[in-house]
Amino acid sequence: MQEFIENIYHIAIRYNVNPVVFAGIYIGAIPFFTGSVAWLVRNIRKSKSIFLPVICTGLTFLSAYIYLIIVGRGVPFWVYLLISILVLYGAIMTYRKIRKDLDKKDDDI
Repeated sequence: MQEFIENIYHIAIRYNVNPVVFAGIYIGAIPFFTGSVAWLVRNIRKSKSIFLPVICTGLTFLSAYIYLIIVGRGVPFWVYLLISILVLYGAIMTYRKIRKDLDKKDDDI
């Protein structure tokens, strides 16, 4: 396990990405993402503007990848392709989660 972590660290340094910062942003964004989704669902139910909750949800979901794109140097193309796939998958899963939360609440009414 130690060898794996060291290998990841050396790869990250080669591309100018601090793995501790990346992981910190990724993990630290989780509660904010969850709160943004809850805010979004609440605003949809109350027929309020969803502009800010959508922006916050998107930014918290993308924050670690934005860091990688901004500070990364010489990052291979396949990494950007992988990020694109992860973002697409995450967007689909978030949409499904929001639909499920909305449908669940509609059943309770």
